[in-house]
Amino acid sequence: MTGWVPPPYPYDRLDAVAALADELPGGRVDLSIGTPCDPTPPAVLAALGEGGAAAQGYPPSIGTLAFRQAAAHWIERRLGATVDARSELAACVGTKEFVASVPLYLKLRDPSRDTVLYPAVSYPTYAMGATLAGVRAVSYSRLDEIAPADAARALCVWVNSPANPTGELDDLRAAAAWGREHGVLVLSDECYAEFTWSSPAHSSGPTTILREGVQGVLAVHSLSKRDNFAGARIGFYAGDPELVHYLREARKHAGLMAPGPVQRAAVVALDDDAHVEVQRRRYWSRLQVLADLLARAGYPAPLPDGGFYLWAPAPDGDAWAAAHDLARRAGIVVSPGEFYGPEGKAYFRVAAVQPDDRIELAASRV
Repeated sequence: MTGWVPPPYPYDRLDAVAALADELPGGRVDLSIGTPCDPTPPAVLAALGEGGAAAQGYPPSIGTLAFRQAAAHWIERRLGATVDARSELAACVGTKEFVASVPLYLKLRDPSRDTVLYPAVSYPTYAMGATLAGVRAVSYSRLDEIAPADAARALCVWVNSPANPTGELDDLRAAAAWGREHGVLVLSDECYAEFTWSSPAHSSGPTTILREGVQGVLAVHSLSKRDNFAGARIGFYAGDPELVHYLREARKHAGLMAPGPVQRAAVVALDDDAHVEVQRRRYWSRLQVLADLLARAGYPAPLPDGGFYLWAPAPDGDAWAAAHDLARRAGIVVSPGEFYGPEGKAYFRVAAVQPDDRIELAASRV
């Protein structure tokens, strides 16, 4: 019997690099996976521990009304868009499961289409979601370069701003317009929305595709990065009411429910912006230290327009050689760019996700 064989999980391929970094006094400083390292706000943890009745019964798959209202208020307050909490927004169990599963539900909705379009250098789960749904994964570098035949077969097109791994900010207005012109659902992954930076080249606050209206678009948001709440697995999607309704109903049958106490705590997290400003300062400071570290090690990298990653070109295009070199010299573990698609193979990603003292340790080694 033959069938699909799951490929190695990208970060599992870093064991040899991590072993090199562990040889230095103080051990590795792991900057490969973008997992938060800072404390979850105490008020959020307190709400999580006071779940009470929220833990006793099954939570609503679509999210409690309190959670949906908190998410809608956050979108309006921080992103400058308006959605209806009752009909245009629903919960998901962390956004990775949504990214991985939504092509399957879209294929069931429209069997005449069989393609997921996604950025050529991007979060690998966009392509994996297509694979798991048994449809085509077709990458693009620019929306206006997508072949008409691929657009005609597309179930959806992914955009990601700020982008993982590059830190670029997409033109979300253009993305919404392209999707509507071609009749293709635009899925906008915005989990780093509150981590945008000002620079001479670009100055922008948080934004969302929902500013362009909800027709034909869905924005996907996570509390993992914003609130250091990744272990709780909670996020939401918002946009076109017809699609939100369809996905709500389909996901109920799969038993996809964010735990009740987590939804309760998420309300507290979404209602508070002060801790996000603290987190923004942490990430920006770390990005600057890491950029200096890389420059002194011979790997200059620009500061990003958004997100908390550095996307560094590898000399001679050999990202694996750079990863081994940085592990030996600085004890840091970075991600070769091929994890994010073949077009990223000449780069590597550095995540600002270790405490300041660990990053300073790595900087002192160079």
